[in-house]
Amino acid sequence: MEEYMTDKQFKTIFEMFDMILDGCKDLDEAKEKVQRLIEGQTSSEKSDIKTEKSDL
Repeated sequence: MEEYMTDKQFKTIFEMFDMILDGCKDLDEAKEKVQRLIEGQTSSEKSDIKTEKSDL
């Protein structure tokens, strides 16, 4: 099954990038911010999985 993104989803993603890049002095700082967000999301997903398993 193919999944498509809506225009609203694309706009939201670009707005998030804008917020991330706002105030960054250089590319390295922007990359660091994005990496921290990715790591935070990954750890959040892992805790969600643990919660779901413990609910069984």
